[in-house]
Amino acid sequence: MLPVTLLPPVLFVTITVGTTAAFLAWRERPEPGSVPLVAMLAGQCWWSAFLIFQLQATTLDSKLLWMNLSWVGVVVIPVAWFLFALEYTGHDQYVRLRYVAVLSVVPLLTVLLAVTSRSHDLLYVESTLVRRNGVATLFRTAGPWFWVITAYTYLLGLLGSIPLLGLVRSDSLPFRGQSIALLVGTLAPWASNALFVAGVVPVTGLDPTPIAFAVSGVAYLGALTRFRLLGTNPSPNRRARRLVFRRMQEAAVVVDSHDYVVDVNESAAATLGVAPREILGRPAARFFPEYEELPEDGAATGYVTLDGDSRDALYDATVTRITDFRGRAIGRVITLHDVSEHIRQQQRLEVLNRVLRHNIRTETNLIAGYADLIAEDGGDPRAATVKRHASNIAEMGEKAREISDIFERGREPTEATPLAGLLREHVAAIREAYPEATVACDSVPEDAYVATVLDPVFSNLLENAAEHNPSDDPHVEVTVEVTDEWVSVAVVDDGPGIDEYERSVLERGTESPLIHGSGLGLWLVTWATGVAGGTVTFEANDPAGSVVTVRVPSLSPADGERSAGG
Repeated sequence: MLPVTLLPPVLFVTITVGTTAAFLAWRERPEPGSVPLVAMLAGQCWWSAFLIFQLQATTLDSKLLWMNLSWVGVVVIPVAWFLFALEYTGHDQYVRLRYVAVLSVVPLLTVLLAVTSRSHDLLYVESTLVRRNGVATLFRTAGPWFWVITAYTYLLGLLGSIPLLGLVRSDSLPFRGQSIALLVGTLAPWASNALFVAGVVPVTGLDPTPIAFAVSGVAYLGALTRFRLLGTNPSPNRRARRLVFRRMQEAAVVVDSHDYVVDVNESAAATLGVAPREILGRPAARFFPEYEELPEDGAATGYVTLDGDSRDALYDATVTRITDFRGRAIGRVITLHDVSEHIRQQQRLEVLNRVLRHNIRTETNLIAGYADLIAEDGGDPRAATVKRHASNIAEMGEKAREISDIFERGREPTEATPLAGLLREHVAAIREAYPEATVACDSVPEDAYVATVLDPVFSNLLENAAEHNPSDDPHVEVTVEVTDEWVSVAVVDDGPGIDEYERSVLERGTESPLIHGSGLGLWLVTWATGVAGGTVTFEANDPAGSVVTVRVPSLSPADGERSAGG
Protein backbone atom coordinates (compact mmCIF):
# COMPACT_ATOMS: atom_id res chain seq x y z
CA MET A 1 0.00 0.00 0.00
CA LEU A 2 1.33 3.47 -0.88
CA PRO A 3 2.11 5.87 1.94
CA VAL A 4 -0.81 8.20 2.62
CA THR A 5 1.29 11.23 1.67
CA LEU A 6 1.80 9.85 -1.86
CA LEU A 7 -1.88 9.21 -2.45
CA PRO A 8 -2.88 12.70 -3.72
CA PRO A 9 -0.40 12.66 -6.67
CA VAL A 10 -1.55 9.15 -7.59
CA LEU A 11 -5.17 10.25 -7.40
CA PHE A 12 -4.40 13.26 -9.62
CA VAL A 13 -3.05 10.83 -12.24
CA THR A 14 -6.18 8.73 -11.84
CA ILE A 15 -8.39 11.76 -12.41
CA THR A 16 -6.36 12.81 -15.46
CA VAL A 17 -6.59 9.37 -17.07
CA GLY A 18 -10.30 9.07 -16.25
CA THR A 19 -11.06 12.54 -17.61
CA THR A 20 -9.22 11.74 -20.86
CA ALA A 21 -11.21 8.52 -21.28
CA ALA A 22 -14.45 10.36 -20.51
CA PHE A 23 -13.63 13.02 -23.11
CA LEU A 24 -12.98 10.36 -25.76
CA ALA A 25 -16.23 8.60 -24.88
CA TRP A 26 -18.17 11.89 -24.95
CA ARG A 27 -16.97 12.54 -28.51
CA GLU A 28 -18.53 9.25 -29.64
CA ARG A 29 -22.08 10.34 -28.81
CA PRO A 30 -24.67 9.06 -29.70
CA GLU A 31 -22.99 5.65 -30.08
CA PRO A 32 -24.59 2.97 -27.83
CA GLY A 33 -23.09 3.06 -24.35
CA SER A 34 -21.24 6.38 -24.73
CA VAL A 35 -23.33 8.42 -22.26
CA PRO A 36 -23.40 5.77 -19.47
CA LEU A 37 -19.64 5.27 -19.91
CA VAL A 38 -19.05 9.00 -19.50
CA ALA A 39 -21.25 8.97 -16.39
CA MET A 40 -19.31 6.06 -14.91
CA LEU A 41 -15.93 7.72 -15.59
CA ALA A 42 -17.26 10.99 -14.15
CA GLY A 43 -18.34 9.12 -11.01
CA GLN A 44 -14.85 7.65 -10.65
CA CYS A 45 -13.23 11.08 -11.05
CA TRP A 46 -15.69 12.59 -8.54
CA TRP A 47 -14.89 9.92 -5.95
CA SER A 48 -11.13 10.33 -6.50
CA ALA A 49 -11.31 14.12 -6.25
CA PHE A 50 -13.27 14.10 -3.01
CA LEU A 51 -10.89 11.54 -1.55
CA ILE A 52 -8.10 14.05 -2.13
CA PHE A 53 -10.13 16.71 -0.32
CA GLN A 54 -10.77 14.28 2.53
CA LEU A 55 -7.07 13.39 2.83
CA GLN A 56 -6.14 17.09 2.98
CA ALA A 57 -8.78 17.87 5.62
CA THR A 58 -7.58 17.95 9.21
CA THR A 59 -10.78 18.01 11.29
CA LEU A 60 -13.49 15.41 11.76
CA ASP A 61 -16.24 17.68 10.43
CA SER A 62 -14.38 18.56 7.24
CA LYS A 63 -13.48 14.93 6.57
CA LEU A 64 -17.11 13.92 7.11
CA LEU A 65 -18.24 16.61 4.66
CA TRP A 66 -15.97 15.40 1.86
CA MET A 67 -16.72 11.76 2.60
CA ASN A 68 -20.48 12.33 2.48
CA LEU A 69 -20.26 14.28 -0.77
CA SER A 70 -18.11 11.55 -2.34
CA TRP A 71 -21.13 9.23 -2.17
CA VAL A 72 -22.55 11.00 -5.23
CA GLY A 73 -19.76 9.51 -7.35
CA VAL A 74 -19.84 6.19 -5.48
CA VAL A 75 -23.48 5.44 -6.29
CA VAL A 76 -23.31 6.70 -9.90
CA ILE A 77 -20.66 4.14 -10.86
CA PRO A 78 -22.63 0.85 -10.52
CA VAL A 79 -25.80 2.27 -12.12
CA ALA A 80 -23.83 3.75 -15.03
CA TRP A 81 -21.87 0.49 -15.45
CA PHE A 82 -25.04 -1.56 -15.63
CA LEU A 83 -26.69 0.83 -18.12
CA PHE A 84 -23.52 0.88 -20.23
CA ALA A 85 -23.41 -2.92 -20.37
CA LEU A 86 -27.06 -3.05 -21.46
CA GLU A 87 -26.62 -0.49 -24.25
CA TYR A 88 -23.27 -1.85 -25.38
CA THR A 89 -24.56 -5.42 -25.76
CA GLY A 90 -27.81 -4.46 -27.47
CA HIS A 91 -30.24 -4.70 -24.52
CA ASP A 92 -31.06 -1.02 -24.83
CA GLN A 93 -34.82 -1.62 -24.52
CA TYR A 94 -34.21 -1.57 -20.78
CA VAL A 95 -32.33 1.74 -20.86
CA ARG A 96 -35.45 3.85 -20.53
CA LEU A 97 -36.32 6.64 -18.16
CA ARG A 98 -38.64 4.55 -15.99
CA TYR A 99 -36.05 1.78 -15.60
CA VAL A 100 -33.28 4.27 -14.86
CA ALA A 101 -35.54 5.87 -12.24
CA VAL A 102 -36.13 2.50 -10.56
CA LEU A 103 -32.39 1.70 -10.59
CA SER A 104 -31.66 5.10 -9.05
CA VAL A 105 -33.95 4.73 -6.02
CA VAL A 106 -31.38 3.00 -3.80
CA PRO A 107 -28.50 5.31 -4.86
CA LEU A 108 -30.58 8.46 -4.26
CA LEU A 109 -31.63 7.21 -0.82
CA THR A 110 -27.97 6.52 -0.08
CA VAL A 111 -26.92 10.08 -0.98
CA LEU A 112 -29.77 11.44 1.14
CA LEU A 113 -28.72 9.29 4.09
CA ALA A 114 -25.08 10.34 3.60
CA VAL A 115 -25.77 14.09 3.76
CA THR A 116 -28.04 13.59 6.79
CA SER A 117 -25.81 11.03 8.52
CA ARG A 118 -25.44 13.17 11.67
CA SER A 119 -29.13 12.68 12.47
CA HIS A 120 -29.28 8.86 12.19
CA ASP A 121 -27.22 5.68 12.32
CA LEU A 122 -28.51 4.00 9.14
CA LEU A 123 -25.44 4.54 6.97
CA TYR A 124 -22.78 4.83 9.66
CA VAL A 125 -23.05 4.02 13.34
CA GLU A 126 -19.91 5.88 14.43
CA SER A 127 -17.28 8.18 12.89
CA THR A 128 -13.87 8.83 14.46
CA LEU A 129 -10.45 10.16 13.52
CA VAL A 130 -7.55 7.76 13.62
CA ARG A 131 -4.03 9.24 13.77
CA ARG A 132 -1.03 7.25 12.63
CA ASN A 133 2.45 8.70 12.06
CA GLY A 134 0.99 12.18 12.27
CA VAL A 135 -1.61 11.50 9.56
CA ALA A 136 -5.31 11.58 10.41
CA THR A 137 -7.70 9.23 8.60
CA LEU A 138 -11.42 8.84 8.97
CA PHE A 139 -12.71 5.59 10.42
CA ARG A 140 -16.45 4.87 10.24
CA THR A 141 -18.42 1.91 11.56
CA ALA A 142 -20.88 0.69 8.94
CA GLY A 143 -24.60 0.82 9.61
CA PRO A 144 -27.32 -1.39 8.11
CA TRP A 145 -27.86 0.73 5.01
CA PHE A 146 -24.15 0.57 4.19
CA TRP A 147 -24.52 -3.15 3.60
CA VAL A 148 -27.64 -2.56 1.51
CA ILE A 149 -25.84 -0.20 -0.87
CA THR A 150 -22.76 -2.46 -0.89
CA ALA A 151 -24.84 -5.48 -1.91
CA TYR A 152 -26.70 -3.38 -4.47
CA THR A 153 -23.42 -2.12 -5.94
CA TYR A 154 -21.97 -5.63 -6.27
CA LEU A 155 -25.24 -6.91 -7.75
CA LEU A 156 -25.26 -4.28 -10.50
CA GLY A 157 -21.58 -4.91 -11.14
CA LEU A 158 -22.21 -8.63 -11.56
CA LEU A 159 -25.29 -8.17 -13.76
CA GLY A 160 -23.40 -5.74 -15.98
CA SER A 161 -20.48 -8.13 -16.36
CA ILE A 162 -22.57 -11.14 -17.42
CA PRO A 163 -23.39 -9.96 -20.99
CA LEU A 164 -19.78 -8.85 -21.46
CA LEU A 165 -18.50 -12.29 -20.50
CA GLY A 166 -20.36 -13.70 -23.49
CA LEU A 167 -18.25 -11.51 -25.80
CA VAL A 168 -14.93 -12.79 -24.47
CA ARG A 169 -15.31 -15.81 -26.80
CA SER A 170 -16.52 -13.70 -29.74
CA ASP A 171 -15.08 -14.43 -33.19
CA SER A 172 -14.47 -10.69 -33.55
CA LEU A 173 -11.06 -9.65 -32.20
CA PRO A 174 -12.17 -6.05 -31.45
CA PHE A 175 -15.17 -7.29 -29.44
CA ARG A 176 -12.98 -9.71 -27.48
CA GLY A 177 -10.45 -6.98 -26.77
CA GLN A 178 -13.13 -4.47 -25.79
CA SER A 179 -14.89 -6.85 -23.42
CA ILE A 180 -11.66 -8.01 -21.74
CA ALA A 181 -10.48 -4.41 -21.25
CA LEU A 182 -13.85 -3.43 -19.81
CA LEU A 183 -13.91 -6.38 -17.43
CA VAL A 184 -10.34 -5.67 -16.26
CA GLY A 185 -11.21 -2.00 -15.77
CA THR A 186 -14.20 -3.00 -13.65
CA LEU A 187 -12.62 -5.84 -11.72
CA ALA A 188 -9.73 -3.74 -10.34
CA PRO A 189 -11.81 -1.23 -8.30
CA TRP A 190 -14.36 -3.88 -7.33
CA ALA A 191 -11.60 -6.10 -5.94
CA SER A 192 -10.07 -3.16 -4.06
CA ASN A 193 -13.42 -2.29 -2.56
CA ALA A 194 -14.03 -5.89 -1.57
CA LEU A 195 -10.70 -5.91 0.29
CA PHE A 196 -11.68 -2.68 2.06
CA VAL A 197 -15.09 -4.05 3.06
CA ALA A 198 -13.42 -7.24 4.32
CA GLY A 199 -11.16 -5.11 6.56
CA VAL A 200 -7.82 -6.25 5.14
CA VAL A 201 -6.60 -2.82 3.95
CA PRO A 202 -3.41 -1.81 5.84
CA VAL A 203 -4.48 1.79 6.44
CA THR A 204 -7.44 1.94 8.77
CA GLY A 205 -10.48 3.71 7.31
CA LEU A 206 -8.93 4.32 3.87
CA ASP A 207 -10.88 2.88 0.94
CA PRO A 208 -8.32 2.21 -1.86
CA THR A 209 -10.99 1.90 -4.56
CA PRO A 210 -10.28 5.35 -6.12
CA ILE A 211 -6.61 4.38 -6.45
CA ALA A 212 -7.63 1.34 -8.51
CA PHE A 213 -9.48 3.69 -10.85
CA ALA A 214 -6.06 4.36 -12.41
CA VAL A 215 -6.15 0.77 -13.70
CA SER A 216 -9.73 1.31 -14.87
CA GLY A 217 -8.82 4.48 -16.73
CA VAL A 218 -5.92 2.82 -18.54
CA ALA A 219 -8.10 -0.17 -19.44
CA TYR A 220 -10.91 2.05 -20.74
CA LEU A 221 -8.44 4.17 -22.70
CA GLY A 222 -7.08 0.99 -24.29
CA ALA A 223 -10.59 -0.14 -25.16
CA LEU A 224 -11.40 3.26 -26.71
CA THR A 225 -8.19 3.61 -28.70
CA ARG A 226 -6.74 0.16 -29.36
CA PHE A 227 -9.99 -1.79 -29.76
CA ARG A 228 -12.21 1.08 -31.00
CA LEU A 229 -14.73 0.88 -28.18
CA LEU A 230 -17.83 2.84 -29.27
CA GLY A 231 -16.31 3.08 -32.76
CA THR A 232 -17.44 -0.49 -33.34
CA ASN A 233 -19.59 -2.38 -30.87
CA PRO A 234 -21.80 -5.49 -30.79
CA SER A 235 -25.02 -3.68 -29.92
CA PRO A 236 -26.65 -4.30 -33.35
CA ASN A 237 -26.06 -8.06 -33.17
CA ARG A 238 -28.84 -9.00 -30.82
CA ARG A 239 -31.43 -6.76 -32.47
CA ALA A 240 -30.29 -7.78 -35.96
CA ARG A 241 -30.82 -11.46 -35.16
CA ARG A 242 -34.28 -10.67 -33.88
CA LEU A 243 -35.01 -8.53 -36.92
CA VAL A 244 -33.90 -11.31 -39.25
CA PHE A 245 -36.31 -13.69 -37.54
CA ARG A 246 -39.19 -11.22 -37.64
CA ARG A 247 -38.73 -10.11 -41.25
CA MET A 248 -37.52 -13.33 -42.90
CA GLN A 249 -39.68 -14.38 -45.85
CA GLU A 250 -40.04 -17.97 -44.69
CA ALA A 251 -42.66 -18.63 -42.03
CA ALA A 252 -41.00 -19.57 -38.74
CA VAL A 253 -42.69 -20.92 -35.61
CA VAL A 254 -40.90 -21.54 -32.30
CA VAL A 255 -42.30 -24.25 -30.02
CA ASP A 256 -41.19 -25.32 -26.57
CA SER A 257 -40.41 -28.84 -25.39
CA HIS A 258 -44.13 -29.37 -24.68
CA ASP A 259 -45.12 -28.44 -28.27
CA TYR A 260 -46.70 -25.10 -27.37
CA VAL A 261 -46.07 -22.09 -29.63
CA VAL A 262 -43.84 -19.52 -27.93
CA ASP A 263 -42.99 -17.26 -30.88
CA VAL A 264 -43.90 -16.65 -34.53
CA ASN A 265 -42.55 -14.26 -37.12
CA GLU A 266 -44.60 -11.96 -39.33
CA SER A 267 -44.61 -14.38 -42.27
CA ALA A 268 -45.93 -17.23 -40.12
CA ALA A 269 -48.74 -15.09 -38.70
CA ALA A 270 -49.73 -13.96 -42.21
CA THR A 271 -49.54 -17.49 -43.59
CA LEU A 272 -51.66 -18.92 -40.80
CA GLY A 273 -54.09 -16.02 -41.02
CA VAL A 274 -53.93 -15.32 -37.29
CA ALA A 275 -52.66 -12.58 -35.04
CA PRO A 276 -49.66 -13.56 -32.87
CA ARG A 277 -51.77 -13.33 -29.70
CA GLU A 278 -54.14 -15.96 -31.13
CA ILE A 279 -51.41 -18.57 -31.56
CA LEU A 280 -48.89 -17.83 -28.79
CA GLY A 281 -49.27 -20.21 -25.88
CA ARG A 282 -51.48 -22.61 -27.89
CA PRO A 283 -50.66 -26.19 -28.93
CA ALA A 284 -48.82 -26.21 -32.27
CA ALA A 285 -50.82 -29.23 -33.48
CA ARG A 286 -53.91 -27.01 -33.59
CA PHE A 287 -52.40 -25.09 -36.53
CA PHE A 288 -50.37 -27.89 -38.21
CA PRO A 289 -52.48 -30.80 -39.51
CA GLU A 290 -49.31 -32.90 -39.97
CA TYR A 291 -47.55 -31.65 -36.83
CA GLU A 292 -47.08 -35.13 -35.34
CA GLU A 293 -45.38 -36.25 -38.56
CA LEU A 294 -42.69 -33.57 -38.40
CA PRO A 295 -39.21 -34.84 -37.48
CA GLU A 296 -37.54 -33.92 -34.21
CA ASP A 297 -34.73 -32.36 -36.22
CA GLY A 298 -34.05 -31.93 -39.95
CA ALA A 299 -36.14 -31.67 -43.09
CA ALA A 300 -39.59 -33.23 -43.41
CA THR A 301 -39.84 -36.01 -45.98
CA GLY A 302 -43.06 -34.72 -47.57
CA TYR A 303 -44.86 -31.46 -48.14
CA VAL A 304 -46.85 -29.76 -45.38
CA THR A 305 -50.21 -27.98 -45.53
CA LEU A 306 -51.37 -25.43 -42.98
CA ASP A 307 -54.65 -24.60 -41.31
CA GLY A 308 -55.61 -21.01 -41.87
CA ASP A 309 -53.89 -20.77 -45.26
CA SER A 310 -56.55 -19.67 -47.75
CA ARG A 311 -54.48 -20.90 -50.70
CA ASP A 312 -53.96 -24.42 -51.91
CA ALA A 313 -50.37 -24.22 -50.75
CA LEU A 314 -47.63 -26.73 -50.06
CA TYR A 315 -44.61 -26.10 -47.85
CA ASP A 316 -41.18 -27.58 -47.31
CA ALA A 317 -40.72 -27.91 -43.56
CA THR A 318 -37.38 -27.86 -41.75
CA VAL A 319 -37.15 -28.43 -38.01
CA THR A 320 -34.17 -27.12 -36.04
CA ARG A 321 -33.77 -28.33 -32.48
CA ILE A 322 -32.98 -25.74 -29.79
CA THR A 323 -30.70 -26.91 -26.98
CA ASP A 324 -29.42 -25.38 -23.78
CA PHE A 325 -25.74 -25.22 -22.85
CA ARG A 326 -25.94 -28.80 -21.52
CA GLY A 327 -27.21 -30.05 -24.87
CA ARG A 328 -30.73 -30.74 -23.63
CA ALA A 329 -33.57 -30.07 -26.09
CA ILE A 330 -35.68 -27.13 -24.91
CA GLY A 331 -37.65 -26.43 -28.08
CA ARG A 332 -37.69 -26.37 -31.87
CA VAL A 333 -37.88 -23.87 -34.70
CA ILE A 334 -40.15 -24.94 -37.57
CA THR A 335 -39.32 -23.13 -40.80
CA LEU A 336 -41.76 -23.32 -43.71
CA HIS A 337 -40.89 -22.47 -47.29
CA ASP A 338 -43.74 -22.09 -49.77
CA VAL A 339 -43.01 -24.40 -52.72
CA SER A 340 -46.48 -24.33 -54.28
CA GLU A 341 -45.48 -22.30 -57.32
CA HIS A 342 -42.30 -24.33 -57.71
CA ILE A 343 -44.30 -27.56 -57.72
CA ARG A 344 -46.78 -26.18 -60.24
CA GLN A 345 -43.98 -24.90 -62.44
CA GLN A 346 -42.23 -28.26 -62.23
CA GLN A 347 -45.41 -30.04 -63.26
CA ARG A 348 -45.87 -27.70 -66.23
CA LEU A 349 -42.29 -28.24 -67.35
CA GLU A 350 -42.59 -32.00 -67.04
CA VAL A 351 -45.73 -32.01 -69.19
CA LEU A 352 -44.18 -29.63 -71.70
CA ASN A 353 -40.97 -31.66 -71.78
CA ARG A 354 -42.81 -34.94 -72.43
CA VAL A 355 -44.99 -33.40 -75.17
CA LEU A 356 -42.07 -31.70 -76.90
CA ARG A 357 -39.84 -34.75 -76.73
CA HIS A 358 -42.54 -37.03 -78.12
CA ASN A 359 -43.80 -34.61 -80.76
CA ILE A 360 -40.38 -33.47 -81.96
CA ARG A 361 -39.18 -37.04 -82.29
CA THR A 362 -42.37 -38.09 -84.12
CA GLU A 363 -42.47 -35.10 -86.45
CA THR A 364 -38.77 -35.20 -87.35
CA ASN A 365 -39.04 -38.93 -88.10
CA LEU A 366 -41.97 -38.20 -90.44
CA ILE A 367 -40.04 -35.39 -92.15
CA ALA A 368 -36.98 -37.59 -92.59
CA GLY A 369 -39.16 -40.38 -93.99
CA TYR A 370 -40.82 -38.15 -96.55
CA ALA A 371 -37.45 -36.67 -97.48
CA ASP A 372 -36.22 -40.19 -98.25
CA LEU A 373 -39.31 -40.83 -100.39
CA ILE A 374 -38.78 -37.58 -102.30
CA ALA A 375 -35.13 -38.45 -102.89
CA GLU A 376 -36.05 -41.93 -104.16
CA ASP A 377 -38.89 -40.76 -106.41
CA GLY A 378 -37.45 -37.65 -107.99
CA GLY A 379 -33.87 -37.58 -106.94
CA ASP A 380 -34.33 -34.03 -105.67
CA PRO A 381 -31.02 -33.05 -103.99
CA ARG A 382 -32.91 -30.71 -101.64
CA ALA A 383 -34.34 -33.75 -99.88
CA ALA A 384 -30.94 -34.28 -98.19
CA THR A 385 -31.03 -30.71 -96.91
CA VAL A 386 -34.50 -31.25 -95.47
CA LYS A 387 -33.38 -34.46 -93.80
CA ARG A 388 -30.26 -32.81 -92.34
CA HIS A 389 -32.28 -29.99 -90.77
CA ALA A 390 -34.82 -32.47 -89.43
CA SER A 391 -31.93 -34.31 -87.81
CA ASN A 392 -30.71 -31.02 -86.29
CA ILE A 393 -34.16 -30.41 -84.79
CA ALA A 394 -34.22 -33.91 -83.33
CA GLU A 395 -30.74 -33.40 -81.89
CA MET A 396 -31.84 -30.09 -80.36
CA GLY A 397 -34.80 -31.82 -78.71
CA GLU A 398 -32.44 -34.45 -77.32
CA LYS A 399 -30.14 -31.73 -75.96
CA ALA A 400 -33.14 -30.06 -74.30
CA ARG A 401 -34.02 -33.38 -72.66
CA GLU A 402 -30.46 -33.75 -71.36
CA ILE A 403 -30.51 -30.19 -69.97
CA SER A 404 -33.83 -30.88 -68.25
CA ASP A 405 -32.34 -34.01 -66.70
CA ILE A 406 -29.30 -32.03 -65.54
CA PHE A 407 -31.45 -29.50 -63.69
CA GLU A 408 -33.47 -32.31 -62.09
CA ARG A 409 -30.28 -33.98 -60.87
CA GLY A 410 -29.04 -30.64 -59.56
CA ARG A 411 -31.73 -30.82 -56.84
CA GLU A 412 -30.50 -34.24 -55.70
CA PRO A 413 -27.44 -35.07 -53.57
CA THR A 414 -24.17 -35.00 -55.49
CA GLU A 415 -23.23 -38.41 -56.86
CA ALA A 416 -19.56 -39.13 -57.56
CA THR A 417 -18.15 -41.21 -60.40
CA PRO A 418 -14.54 -42.13 -61.37
CA LEU A 419 -13.14 -39.57 -63.82
CA ALA A 420 -10.94 -42.17 -65.53
CA GLY A 421 -13.88 -44.38 -66.45
CA LEU A 422 -15.94 -41.40 -67.61
CA LEU A 423 -13.27 -40.10 -69.98
CA ARG A 424 -12.29 -43.58 -71.16
CA GLU A 425 -15.86 -44.30 -72.20
CA HIS A 426 -16.36 -41.08 -74.14
CA VAL A 427 -12.94 -41.14 -75.80
CA ALA A 428 -13.65 -44.67 -77.04
CA ALA A 429 -17.07 -43.60 -78.35
CA ILE A 430 -15.59 -40.65 -80.28
CA ARG A 431 -12.84 -42.80 -81.76
CA GLU A 432 -15.46 -45.23 -82.99
CA ALA A 433 -17.82 -42.55 -84.34
CA TYR A 434 -15.03 -40.51 -85.98
CA PRO A 435 -12.29 -42.94 -87.03
CA GLU A 436 -10.52 -40.23 -89.03
CA ALA A 437 -9.91 -38.20 -85.83
CA THR A 438 -6.88 -38.65 -83.63
CA VAL A 439 -8.03 -38.52 -80.02
CA ALA A 440 -5.40 -38.50 -77.26
CA CYS A 441 -6.09 -38.50 -73.52
CA ASP A 442 -3.82 -38.07 -70.50
CA SER A 443 -3.65 -40.87 -68.00
CA VAL A 444 -6.07 -40.19 -65.17
CA PRO A 445 -5.55 -41.24 -61.53
CA GLU A 446 -7.96 -44.00 -60.64
CA ASP A 447 -8.80 -42.27 -57.34
CA ALA A 448 -10.02 -39.08 -59.07
CA TYR A 449 -13.78 -38.64 -58.72
CA VAL A 450 -16.12 -35.98 -60.10
CA ALA A 451 -19.87 -35.35 -60.14
CA THR A 452 -21.81 -37.76 -62.36
CA VAL A 453 -23.73 -34.82 -63.83
CA LEU A 454 -20.57 -34.08 -65.89
CA ASP A 455 -21.18 -37.15 -68.07
CA PRO A 456 -22.94 -35.19 -70.90
CA VAL A 457 -20.37 -32.37 -70.55
CA PHE A 458 -17.45 -34.50 -71.68
CA SER A 459 -19.60 -36.26 -74.28
CA ASN A 460 -20.61 -32.95 -75.88
CA LEU A 461 -17.14 -31.39 -75.73
CA LEU A 462 -15.46 -34.38 -77.39
CA GLU A 463 -18.20 -34.71 -80.00
CA ASN A 464 -18.06 -31.01 -80.90
CA ALA A 465 -14.26 -31.08 -81.16
CA ALA A 466 -14.35 -34.01 -83.62
CA GLU A 467 -17.56 -33.29 -85.53
CA HIS A 468 -17.01 -29.63 -86.35
CA ASN A 469 -13.42 -30.03 -87.57
CA PRO A 470 -13.42 -30.00 -91.41
CA SER A 471 -9.79 -31.13 -91.56
CA ASP A 472 -8.91 -34.51 -93.09
CA ASP A 473 -6.81 -35.25 -90.03
CA PRO A 474 -8.55 -33.68 -86.99
CA HIS A 475 -6.79 -33.86 -83.63
CA VAL A 476 -8.41 -33.80 -80.21
CA GLU A 477 -6.39 -33.87 -77.00
CA VAL A 478 -7.72 -34.28 -73.46
CA THR A 479 -5.44 -33.05 -70.66
CA VAL A 480 -6.18 -33.66 -66.99
CA GLU A 481 -4.88 -31.99 -63.83
CA VAL A 482 -5.92 -33.37 -60.43
CA THR A 483 -5.31 -31.85 -56.98
CA ASP A 484 -6.76 -32.63 -53.57
CA GLU A 485 -9.52 -30.05 -54.06
CA TRP A 486 -9.97 -29.54 -57.81
CA VAL A 487 -10.05 -31.43 -61.11
CA SER A 488 -9.35 -29.63 -64.39
CA VAL A 489 -10.11 -31.27 -67.73
CA ALA A 490 -9.16 -29.40 -70.92
CA VAL A 491 -10.40 -30.47 -74.37
CA VAL A 492 -8.08 -29.09 -77.06
CA ASP A 493 -8.77 -29.25 -80.81
CA ASP A 494 -7.28 -27.83 -84.00
CA GLY A 495 -10.56 -27.06 -85.75
CA PRO A 496 -12.11 -23.70 -86.64
CA GLY A 497 -12.59 -22.85 -82.95
CA ILE A 498 -15.49 -21.30 -81.10
CA ASP A 499 -16.51 -17.95 -82.51
CA GLU A 500 -15.78 -14.98 -80.25
CA TYR A 501 -19.41 -13.92 -80.58
CA GLU A 502 -20.52 -17.35 -79.33
CA ARG A 503 -18.17 -17.10 -76.34
CA SER A 504 -19.49 -13.64 -75.44
CA VAL A 505 -23.06 -15.00 -75.32
CA LEU A 506 -21.95 -17.77 -72.93
CA GLU A 507 -20.03 -15.34 -70.73
CA ARG A 508 -23.09 -13.05 -70.62
CA GLY A 509 -25.13 -15.99 -69.34
CA THR A 510 -28.32 -15.19 -71.23
CA GLU A 511 -29.70 -14.75 -74.73
CA SER A 512 -32.00 -12.17 -76.29
CA PRO A 513 -33.99 -12.08 -79.56
CA LEU A 514 -31.05 -10.31 -81.24
CA ILE A 515 -28.16 -11.85 -79.32
CA HIS A 516 -28.15 -15.62 -79.19
CA GLY A 517 -25.89 -18.63 -79.67
CA SER A 518 -26.05 -21.24 -82.38
CA GLY A 519 -27.32 -24.14 -80.28
CA LEU A 520 -27.78 -25.83 -76.91
CA GLY A 521 -24.57 -27.87 -76.72
CA LEU A 522 -22.37 -25.24 -75.11
CA TRP A 523 -25.21 -24.12 -72.84
CA LEU A 524 -25.48 -27.73 -71.68
CA VAL A 525 -21.74 -27.76 -70.91
CA THR A 526 -21.91 -24.46 -69.03
CA TRP A 527 -25.02 -25.26 -67.00
CA ALA A 528 -24.04 -28.82 -66.08
CA THR A 529 -20.59 -27.66 -64.92
CA GLY A 530 -22.29 -25.02 -62.79
CA VAL A 531 -24.55 -27.66 -61.23
CA ALA A 532 -21.36 -29.62 -60.38
CA GLY A 533 -20.00 -26.53 -58.59
CA GLY A 534 -17.39 -25.72 -61.24
CA THR A 535 -16.58 -23.28 -64.03
CA VAL A 536 -15.93 -23.45 -67.80
CA THR A 537 -13.46 -21.30 -69.72
CA PHE A 538 -13.26 -20.96 -73.50
CA GLU A 539 -9.95 -19.95 -75.10
CA ALA A 540 -8.47 -19.92 -78.59
CA ASN A 541 -5.85 -22.54 -79.42
CA ASP A 542 -2.63 -21.57 -81.17
CA PRO A 543 -2.49 -21.65 -84.18
CA ALA A 544 -6.06 -22.88 -84.67
CA GLY A 545 -8.87 -24.44 -82.70
CA SER A 546 -10.13 -23.96 -79.20
CA VAL A 547 -9.37 -24.96 -75.62
CA VAL A 548 -12.34 -25.63 -73.35
CA THR A 549 -11.38 -26.15 -69.70
CA VAL A 550 -13.77 -27.61 -67.15
CA ARG A 551 -12.72 -27.02 -63.52
CA VAL A 552 -14.81 -28.80 -60.87
CA PRO A 553 -14.42 -29.86 -57.22
CA SER A 554 -12.67 -33.15 -56.57
CA LEU A 555 -15.01 -35.59 -54.83
CA SER A 556 -14.37 -38.69 -52.76
CA PRO A 557 -15.63 -42.21 -53.54
CA ALA A 558 -17.82 -41.95 -50.42
CA ASP A 559 -20.01 -39.40 -52.22
CA GLY A 560 -20.88 -41.96 -54.84
CA GLU A 561 -21.46 -44.74 -52.29
CA ARG A 562 -23.63 -42.53 -50.09
CA SER A 563 -25.78 -41.38 -53.01
CA ALA A 564 -26.05 -44.87 -54.45
CA GLY A 565 -27.19 -46.18 -51.12
CA GLY A 566 -29.91 -43.53 -50.87
